[in-house]
Amino acid sequence: MTGNAFLLPLAHWIAMSFALVALLGCLYTLLAARAVRRFAAAPGPEATVFPAVTLLKPLHGDEPHLYDNLASLCQQDYPGAIQILLGVQDRVDSAIAVVHRLMEQWPQRDIELVVSPISPDRFGANAKVANLIGMQAQIRHEIVLLADSDIGVGRGYLATVVAALSQPSVGLVTCLYRGAAERRFWPRLASMAIDYHFLPSVLIGVSTGIARPCLGATIALRRDTLAAVGGFDGFVDHLADDHALGEAVRSLGLQARVAREIVTHTCAEQSLSELLQHELRWARTIRAVSPGGYIGSFITHPLPFALLAAALMSGGAAGIGIIAVTLVCRLILQLQVDATVCVRMNRWWLGPARDLLSFAVYVAGFFVDAVHWRGRRYEVRPDGTLTPMGNR
Repeated sequence: MTGNAFLLPLAHWIAMSFALVALLGCLYTLLAARAVRRFAAAPGPEATVFPAVTLLKPLHGDEPHLYDNLASLCQQDYPGAIQILLGVQDRVDSAIAVVHRLMEQWPQRDIELVVSPISPDRFGANAKVANLIGMQAQIRHEIVLLADSDIGVGRGYLATVVAALSQPSVGLVTCLYRGAAERRFWPRLASMAIDYHFLPSVLIGVSTGIARPCLGATIALRRDTLAAVGGFDGFVDHLADDHALGEAVRSLGLQARVAREIVTHTCAEQSLSELLQHELRWARTIRAVSPGGYIGSFITHPLPFALLAAALMSGGAAGIGIIAVTLVCRLILQLQVDATVCVRMNRWWLGPARDLLSFAVYVAGFFVDAVHWRGRRYEVRPDGTLTPMGNR
């Protein structure tokens, strides 16, 4: 057999393999659209009791829309007592001015600024968790809820989360999130990664029992549960501190639930470089939490495989048909997500570019062992813990 005669059937089988992966990815995409629709339609428990809640927000700088995100906590339709602890680690942090403005606008709310200069060299690598440790002693109430600084919520947020936490055997409640972006190119592209890749993937994982999410967008638990896992101190070196906390609660024999509330994550990336830094850190976090799941998530990227199959088929009708089917399936998912999370931004035309960029981030995630986080660079150890590598 000549070299060309051998390569032709090999290229054919490779093309068929890529086409099969693309079609399986299309099936996954349609199942993901159904999972999104079912999540939106499923009823959640109603709150009947309203225990006092302490909200923790670790802050770092005057981020875009920080005031709006913090103000959303002050606008809750919740009859129980609410304590809001806002923590910084630097006495000249620009977030402090935002906190003072919040206190002036909402004098009736129990808002406290906690300044706790904590050295990561002493308390661990994860500065966010070190910030939470600084607020830990100020917690007064039965229910403890923490959320990242870039998260905004609706008026019924607290009631929904507390209702989920009140269910039997539930020890922790978390929330999914969607991207909230201004009408600029990079934030819009960043929001699409969250809405069209992350959100459906988590819902598929939850519906099949594969995923065990605990997300920094919201973590609610009882004060005695937090004490039973040793407080925040044991998670200060973890990249995926939220996941580690969730697993610690599950180890007590308690369940972790996803509330029927999708919160917003502010997307404010100013450049491709900034977007890639964020997404590579998220990819590395997912790989640290679930290496096998990360490998298997190639199925969530059907478009690159459809393009490869079509290229090996020399652009024939079959190849073009696979691309068309893939684009239609991805569009169905995108439209379903937009309808579910009430996004009216016109971004469907960016879908193929976003899918290809997400696949590039996925591949790069296999080779990333250092991440950038809040102006610092960290090495990620094989066990998912962090080692600071200096400032940038």
